[in-house]
Amino acid sequence: MLNALEVITTVLVGLMVGVELSVAFVMNPILNALPDDSTQLGNAHGGRMLGALMPIWYIGSLALVTTWAITARHHEGTGLVITAGALLLLSVIMSVLLLVPINNRNKTWTPDNRPADWKQQLNRWNRYHYVRVAVIITAFTLLVTALA
Repeated sequence: MLNALEVITTVLVGLMVGVELSVAFVMNPILNALPDDSTQLGNAHGGRMLGALMPIWYIGSLALVTTWAITARHHEGTGLVITAGALLLLSVIMSVLLLVPINNRNKTWTPDNRPADWKQQLNRWNRYHYVRVAVIITAFTLLVTALA
């Protein structure tokens, strides 16, 4: 049972890392290369789509890592799992405090109602997102190391 939990948790966190890497290094450069109206509309749509999915994924991943840490508390590598869990918790806190407020504004914007500083706000979101991606990559690496 523990082996299945370890593998499922690692795969789900790895997939989350992949999605967030794709947002940072594939989707955002594509959207930013479009004309301003299309860039803004694409970001707003992405904010609505991923804004609905990612909280479940982040909280679910954190819950699975916590379950793994509790279940395997007497096994080797538990310290790595606990550290990964702390990093995932940090990513959730970062999301709630830094990224979600910007996303909540962005997902309601249209070319007609966007603020003058909309690009600066999206650039700020991107900078926070890069840090969050580094945090979850580190958490994923720790989980893989604990699994090995």
